Amino acid sequence: MTFNFKQILTAFMVLFAVIDIIGNIPIIIDLRKKVGHIQSEKASLIAGFIMIVFLFLGQSLLSLIGIDVNSFAVAGAFILFFIALEMILGITLYKDDGNNAPITATVFPLAFPLIAGPGSLTTLLSLRAEFDIQNIIVAVVLNVIFLYIVLKTSSKIERLIGPSGIQIIRKIFGVILLAISVKLFAQNIKMLFI
Repeated sequence: MTFNFKQILTAFMVLFAVIDIIGNIPIIIDLRKKVGHIQSEKASLIAGFIMIVFLFLGQSLLSLIGIDVNSFAVAGAFILFFIALEMILGITLYKDDGNNAPITATVFPLAFPLIAGPGSLTTLLSLRAEFDIQNIIVAVVLNVIFLYIVLKTSSKIERLIGPSGIQIIRKIFGVILLAISVKLFAQNIKMLFI
């Protein structure tokens, strides 16, 4: 088992952009105001667990319903494309109605679906079509550590970088994510016609 630093860094950046924890700081702060305390450790661990389990079992689930990884990666590229458009243009294509007020925000909606949601799960399988699994696991763990730090210090981060700083970071990661989605699409669409 060998680790490839380039694959780890790329997978980390892709997941970081998709999860968009910096861009979600305003949502996290709102959740803290509504429900009080958010358990940062629990939210990070649950999100990490969901992502790693899906990384291993997602392909089997797809095989069970007759979908190959390359088809899923192409579909994932579309999702990443739309997430990137939301980040760059500041629009919302999908909005949860929020009628289900959770007892605690630690598991829902924070760990799932805000962190380990459709975008990050699709991304994991898309990455699995290209990268070695051990490198993706390291990238997930690094993201979980970063998530924990951000959740613990979200109020301080918001005061430090301000609303315009958060918007700039969202747009930068949106452009990176857009480029990655185009690359994922181009590489996997070829595999469907071989």
